[in-house]
Amino acid sequence: MQWYFVAVLLTILTSSQGILTTLSQSNGKYLYDYATVPFLAEVFKLLLSTLLLWRECRISPSTRVTTEWKSVRLYVIPSIIYLIHNNVQFATLTYVDTSTYQIMGNLKIVTTAILFRLFLRRRLSNLQWMAIVLLAVGTTTSQVKGCGEASCDSLFAAPIQGYMLGVLSACLSALAGVYTEFLMKKNNDSLYWQNVQLYTFGSIFNMVRLVLDDYRGGYENGSWWQRLFNGYSITTWMVVLNLGSTGLLVSWLMKYADNIVKVYSTSLAMLLTMVLSVYLFNLKPTLQLLLGTIICMMSLHMYFAPPNMLVDLPTQVRAAPENLKEVAVERRTDS
Repeated sequence: MQWYFVAVLLTILTSSQGILTTLSQSNGKYLYDYATVPFLAEVFKLLLSTLLLWRECRISPSTRVTTEWKSVRLYVIPSIIYLIHNNVQFATLTYVDTSTYQIMGNLKIVTTAILFRLFLRRRLSNLQWMAIVLLAVGTTTSQVKGCGEASCDSLFAAPIQGYMLGVLSACLSALAGVYTEFLMKKNNDSLYWQNVQLYTFGSIFNMVRLVLDDYRGGYENGSWWQRLFNGYSITTWMVVLNLGSTGLLVSWLMKYADNIVKVYSTSLAMLLTMVLSVYLFNLKPTLQLLLGTIICMMSLHMYFAPPNMLVDLPTQVRAAPENLKEVAVERRTDS
């Protein structure tokens, strides 16, 4: 399977995630506990990966599976990073509004590229660095509201703590992605076995989150397993399957492509979601969305196109030596 096919599929599924989540609401409210969706998505990924691993081991007995604890314990770290990241996200939203938070979230595009270069030692050309900056500018442009709106002033009105937490959130998101790519490419283990390890710890940490939510709420609505499927509809299950499928595609890209491909897929998915929302939810198209989309398309072409398609070098014409005539010049000197 080619990486660009997986990237396109990831873009489509990621863009439909926000739309499905909106459609799962009833009168603007969730009838289900939204915190149970990531948990069920992790369980879905774990079960499917286990099934695929079992099938792979039956077909190919030489499937590589590393079971030493010193290797398995490394898969705990991404779950811890994501847990910290989720708490930082909530803390950031106490200082900044939603629009500012979404715009600051584009910092993870640049921070991912920086950590990708520093920790994975992957060299990027100057054109690729320019393309990544353009991608961040394009996604930000598409999210900025009209300057005539009151919310436009709030972008630079947040306290310094909000911006610091926003930068920290972007760094944590990038770190989790880069570290996961490092794990996936660290050895030749089966992708499905690596997924089983990732999603086992992911399921455990999401379950811990549900338990903590019950504890903080004083068990007012009962324990989480008693209301696990309360309010679920067909659309809600589609949200769970969509979230689980995108996670599996991301792990495939981490194994056989890289973080930059994932960043482009998720960024373009955000633009696709905004464009589809214009038709599905009667949102008004804006000039910022049009300009942001054009900039992101230019960035995509600049990053992945061969250099000879980007730089039009003039052909050098060399004169044949036999066509040249030697001209003797006599210099007269006055006596």
